[in-house]
Formats: sequence, C-alpha cells, structure tokens
Amino acid sequence: MPNGTPESFWEWIVYIWQEYSVSLLRGAWVTMVIAVVGTFIGCIIGFAVGIVQTIPTDRKKNPVKWVLLGIVKFILGAYVEIFRGTPMMVQAMFIYFGSAALFNIYMSMWGAAFFIVSINTGAYMAETVRGGILSIDPGQTEGAQAIGMTHVQTMINVILPQALRNIMPQIGNNLIINIKDTCVLSVIGTVELFYATKGVAGAIYRYFESFTITMVIYFILTFASSRLLRLWESRMDGPDNYDLATTDTLEHTSGMRRYRVKSNRNSNSREGL
Repeated sequence: MPNGTPESFWEWIVYIWQEYSVSLLRGAWVTMVIAVVGTFIGCIIGFAVGIVQTIPTDRKKNPVKWVLLGIVKFILGAYVEIFRGTPMMVQAMFIYFGSAALFNIYMSMWGAAFFIVSINTGAYMAETVRGGILSIDPGQTEGAQAIGMTHVQTMINVILPQALRNIMPQIGNNLIINIKDTCVLSVIGTVELFYATKGVAGAIYRYFESFTITMVIYFILTFASSRLLRLWESRMDGPDNYDLATTDTLEHTSGMRRYRVKSNRNSNSREGL
C-alpha cells in the first residue's frame, strides 16, 4: 500500500481489501449460509410437492380421494406457478412487509431470508422433482407394485433414489443461482455480500473497485460450489468395478466385473470385460 491516497486501480483494490475485507467476508459468509440452508429446505419442499403431484388416482375407485387430491394438487400448482412467475425481489418485499402489515408478524433478517429463499427454491425444485420422477421407466413402478409395494414404499425404495441422481445437476444449479440471487435480499435489509459492498462503496465513493472485488468473491463461491457438487455427483455414480457375489456355495462366481462403453463408427455397444 503506497503512502497517501491510492491513485491507480490496483492500489484502490489493495486498499479496499486491507480496510474492508472483514466486512466483505462476513457478507460472503451470510450469503453462503442463506444459500445453502435455503437450497436444502427448498429441496425438501420441492420433493414433497413433486411427490404429491405425481400420486396416481382413480376417479372410479375412490372419487372422494380423487376430489381431495385434485384440490391439493391445484393449490400446489398455484404455489409453483406464482413463485416461478414472479421475481424473488418482489417476493421478498411482499412477504417481509406484507407479513407485518397484514398479520403483525415482524420477521427477523435470518428468518425472512431463509423463508423467502426456501419457498422460491421449492417452487423450482417441485417441477424438477416431478420431471425426475416421470423420467423413471414406468415398468419399475409396475414391478414394485407387482411384489406388493405401496405407492410410498415404491417412491422411497425404487423411484426417488434414481430420480435423485437424475436431478442432482439441477440441485447444484439452484444452489449456484441462490448464491447470486441472495443479493436481492438487500431490499429488506439483509446484510449479505452485496449489501456489505454497497456500504463499502458508499463510504469511499469507489464503486468500480469495490464491486470488482465482490465479483471475484462471488465467482470463487460459485466455482467452488460447482466443483464440490461435481465431486458429489461422481461419487453417486459409484465405481466402475464391483464384486459379483453369490450365496450359492456350490457355484463360484465371485470376482471383479467391469463394464465400459465401447464405440465404433457404426454403433455403440456395452460389453462386459
């Protein structure tokens, strides 16, 4: 840091980081906590809504259940469409100020942030989960029902484990989006990274340099999250090799098996080695 007032762009970058790094890092921490917790709760909401939306019903066998489930699906569908069709910034202001004006509920910074991000993420995840469930081969549901499984047992033991792997990339996308979109919570006074940067820039009147640092911090947060999620996805895929074992002691089939995809000019085939 040179003596006196910084003059060049890089001198200002160094000065801002030395003087205000604590505030910026605290804001980054708040951003990550809200994004991670909001995404996690939103995934739970999305799974619940997505599962309900895919429950099969037969009007002739149980008309009462058909009517009640139809009403529930209509309400959940309205929730999904409303929160996917309006900006999170508008939702934040509507919920935060509306809860105080209509119900005398004064939400805290953390409570409002978690609630807003969670229900917004839940709306997007609901459609993702629904699509993931419908993408599974219907024959697997039929097979589970053939051995006596209920709808709940089929979902938990057969469908959801496969659907989860299929929708993992979208869960990661939602987390990355939430890391960036938490900046809209500054309109209700949430002191996250963007809000902290506004305070720094307003104090020294150096907006370009301040937000350059913030842009780098956002990139580091999203890039690191993306790499970690990719690692998680690769672990969910499992190893290429596995041990094939049998309970028949008279037949020795235990050993390592490995499958890989071989491609040629005309076609692709999966061959065992």
